[in-house]
Amino acid sequence: MTEQKITNIQINTNNLYKEESFTDLTFATIRRLTPIQIDGSPDESREAIFTGMAQLMSPNGPIPVQCIIDGAKTLSDAAAKLPDAIEKSVQAMIAEAQEMERKEASRIVMPGQ
Repeated sequence: MTEQKITNIQINTNNLYKEESFTDLTFATIRRLTPIQIDGSPDESREAIFTGMAQLMSPNGPIPVQCIIDGAKTLSDAAAKLPDAIEKSVQAMIAEAQEMERKEASRIVMPGQ
């Protein structure tokens, strides 16, 4: 009897990144994902990706907000663009919550359901 695998995880060795984290220890964290080859050497054919993370306080506690920092080429560029990227993500979260609320409010409730 052969044992069946529960997972079938495969890593895409053509899409590897080295991750670095930078934080100001107060408001935000920036991650730089630098493309690398399978041997760990830089992959010059792809550009680094910058992402940002911050926490916003709400009456129910902190809300984590993550975003891609579009167009950032350097860490200083990412730091300058982070506030606008976070704002864009927050606005998208609000719009999504409003849409879910609208759909819930327009739902027809049938007796006996």
